[in-house]
Amino acid sequence: MMNQARRFSVAPMMDWTDRHCRYLHRQLSARALLYTEMVTSAALVHGDAERLLARDASEHPVAVQLGGSDPAELAKAVSICDRFGYDEINLNIGCPSDRVQSGKFGACLMAEPQLVAECLSAMQGATDTPVTVKCRIGIDDQDTEADLNRFIDAVVPTGIAALYVHARKAWLKGLSPKENREIPPLDYERVYRLKQRLGDFPVAINGGIATLEAASAHLVHVDGVMLGRAAYHEPMLLAGVDRVIFGDEGEQPTLSDIETAMSEYAERERGKGTRLNQITRHMLGLATGLPGARRFRQILSVEACKPGAGPEIIAAAFAALARQEQLAG
Repeated sequence: MMNQARRFSVAPMMDWTDRHCRYLHRQLSARALLYTEMVTSAALVHGDAERLLARDASEHPVAVQLGGSDPAELAKAVSICDRFGYDEINLNIGCPSDRVQSGKFGACLMAEPQLVAECLSAMQGATDTPVTVKCRIGIDDQDTEADLNRFIDAVVPTGIAALYVHARKAWLKGLSPKENREIPPLDYERVYRLKQRLGDFPVAINGGIATLEAASAHLVHVDGVMLGRAAYHEPMLLAGVDRVIFGDEGEQPTLSDIETAMSEYAERERGKGTRLNQITRHMLGLATGLPGARRFRQILSVEACKPGAGPEIIAAAFAALARQEQLAG
């Protein structure tokens, strides 16, 4: 069975799902599984692990995603991750960027299932934390169900805890990462068939899911759903996750709740030297669809960049939003 937290997760997104973003998302959902940005095993082994893996205690349940293709290095990286108390460690076999390909990790590894299996075995040998995989349904010309099954049949027997499957193939030659999010067609049915083939083994689906209604429809066929850009650009969507996806009762967090939580967080972080705009850049979508959203974004993006900016900027943005709502009402 799928770990309950994996029933709904927010995808790892480079330059977006940092610790400030995750803190915001946790204020909106107590149950969703949150993810770090992808961190390379080399960066962890040879770099500043504290900077890369630091997190707030409130983030649980939270997973770290690793990128790499050297089994020994990945095992070392996993040991480092364990010092920071993450609930899950995920291996990225889905990113199509040129930088990732040149480092021989990400989606290009779908062409090397045995190497991936060696990596996963080494990772699991270094930890008791659940290890999972995020992959595509195919790459380039390796785009048949047989290709996907061949890959899955190599990695599942290593003992991984779950699969997250992005329901698009990746074109590694000729398409940019942005184009890879939009041009190859989504094939949800292939993921559904994979789930049927694997029986009780946990499978979550990712790619193009924009609403909780769509997420609920997918959950008829698979064990979990993962949202990326929709959750980031419209974070208030996450306020309904605990009720709609997990069946929890109780009040949903409101914008007023978020203003209070993020103002207090910004004050604490200011004492650590964090610039306000490092926090507020993740909050720009909170007012999506509301009167005054443009002014709200302007205050949070422009004023928060000024030297000495503090929580009063967050208060000003929400006050401007409230005024516009009153006028519209």
